[in-house]
Amino acid sequence: MVHIDVDYQGKLRCEAAHQPSGTKLHTDAPVDNHGLGESFSPTDLVATALASCMATIMGIVADRHEIDLTGIKIGVDKSMSASPPRRISRLALTIEMPIAADHPQAEMLKNAAMACPVHKSLHPDVEVPIEWAWK
Repeated sequence: MVHIDVDYQGKLRCEAAHQPSGTKLHTDAPVDNHGLGESFSPTDLVATALASCMATIMGIVADRHEIDLTGIKIGVDKSMSASPPRRISRLALTIEMPIAADHPQAEMLKNAAMACPVHKSLHPDVEVPIEWAWK
């Protein structure tokens, strides 16, 4: 179990403290939802969590097989629903891999990304298209 404390600071802003490490981050409501958009929104953190989780899980698998994935880059475009209820409707990813598409472990790494806990936790209505860009 990991404990995180969230402190609402007013004006649609929060500070979250990760208790195991003491690291803090801030959120702000987006401009299109009454905020100033001066930091990640809570839904931006979901998009960030998905990309960083996929990179992390691929990194774990790559380390097991002595594959260097240094330089992997993942871009994610988050789209919100146009009609109520307000929710994430799409998280489109571009994954730039530092290895060739014909690498013997390429498919294994793709499967690892798809098995990340954040991806597995998303509601099935959230579209998650992935574009793979190989070295």
